[in-house]
Amino acid sequence: MTSKQVTSAIEDADDARSRESGDTDRTEAPAEGYQRGLGNRQIQMIAIGGAIGTGLFLGAGKAISKAGPSLILAYAVVGVVIFLIMRALGELLMYRPVSGSFSEYAREFLGPFFGYATGWTYWLFWVVTGITEVTAAANYVDYWWHGVPQWISALVFTVVLYLVNLISVKLFGELEFWFSMVKVTAIVGMILIGIGVLTLGFSKAGDTASVSNLWQFHGFFPHGVGGTLMTLQIVMFAFLAVELVGVTAGESKDPKTTLPKAINTVPWRIGLFYIGSLIIILSVVPWTEFSPGVSPFVAAFGKIGLPLGAGIVNFVVLTAALSSCNSGMYSTGRMLRDLALNGQGPKAFAKLTRSGTPLLGTSASAAFMLVGVWINYEWPSDAFTYVVSFATISGMWAWIMILAAQIRYRAKADRGELPRSGFRMPGAPWTSWIALAFIGLVIVLMGVDKDTRVSLYVAPVWAAIMVVSYYVLKARTPEVFATGAVAEALPTTQATVAEAAADAEA
Repeated sequence: MTSKQVTSAIEDADDARSRESGDTDRTEAPAEGYQRGLGNRQIQMIAIGGAIGTGLFLGAGKAISKAGPSLILAYAVVGVVIFLIMRALGELLMYRPVSGSFSEYAREFLGPFFGYATGWTYWLFWVVTGITEVTAAANYVDYWWHGVPQWISALVFTVVLYLVNLISVKLFGELEFWFSMVKVTAIVGMILIGIGVLTLGFSKAGDTASVSNLWQFHGFFPHGVGGTLMTLQIVMFAFLAVELVGVTAGESKDPKTTLPKAINTVPWRIGLFYIGSLIIILSVVPWTEFSPGVSPFVAAFGKIGLPLGAGIVNFVVLTAALSSCNSGMYSTGRMLRDLALNGQGPKAFAKLTRSGTPLLGTSASAAFMLVGVWINYEWPSDAFTYVVSFATISGMWAWIMILAAQIRYRAKADRGELPRSGFRMPGAPWTSWIALAFIGLVIVLMGVDKDTRVSLYVAPVWAAIMVVSYYVLKARTPEVFATGAVAEALPTTQATVAEAAADAEA
């Protein structure tokens, strides 16, 4: 039984239940045992909010100190690459929208090892990102309460978000909708206030605010082009999670309509929330007045002379960090379930609660996120840098797999071996190769920077774990990897499918 057949088996069981209940609308029917509870407005806001988090609100402070105003150009260049990655993902999603997403496509087009490694690496990425986000959230709490140890705040946030993720996917989508709405409203508000300072000259920063601040202090490239290049990994981290819409495919009410719309909003999202906000902030306040480890948004309001505004923004960025961590717990449970359904993870992770959530997978992920509490206890000052570096390299693996799978899929579709997607990647395969080359450049630059080099020390260790565990699993259950792509005639997976269907029905 292939992974695609596993999905079909679950959907067939869903169809049978739908016929018994008189519900024949496949758009509303559960997929892969999940409930299709995410509507268009929720998918759109998850897509928007997924790209607005710690990387922009906190990581930009360090990037500004390294690149100055040229950071704007770095965001623009990376933004183009991100759009190409998302269009590649969109082409795959329209070919076959599944919750396993990147792991499923890697398994189908690149082989079982790549599906296995992608599923576990993306799970690790979100665990590490969750640690990053609770670390950032703990930093934001320090803005109001200096006496609260950073690790205590991280512990409280991890536990609370775990409890939130035990709810239904529909309520999860609603919470994420409002989380994202807060972030979007806040950034638009900051941009409007900044424009007011520039044009009307009010506040303490009114006399010095000017667009000329973008080049007046040692030029647009104050540390040279090399300084700008060294910020690319920070910028790439800021965009990690834009691919989260792919994980929602199995729980979207109308994936073939909502997902392309979400993906096509990427350019204006990047233009407004990243490039637009940075242009305004760096025009209002010279880049030399920002410091690493401090949110440039909070600092900008402080310089303007609106301390209440700075407090509001600090609350918003706290919400952003917690929203991203919440999304991480959502996606990790789904990725573990996809691995379990394909016989590449513990079978227990395939079970769903009555409300359609993968309880055991989410619980295991939350337990690993508690490692972040220990990191915040041992190294409170360095925690963010360490976890950002490793999160970036593991997150970029998912992007590499998306592009590689899309290249293989497009080649097969052009030969007539597979149906063509209705949402094709523009300029492929050349644009796919360009995006892959850019990711390779960023990885090389991470090795040059001593602050990010730690991730390249850890990545080979994780790769070795993946290779060894894969061959151990293959030796124990060879039927899982009997074909060149995915499992054939897999009793364990069939049993898992039956259990998942039974759990969903219960």
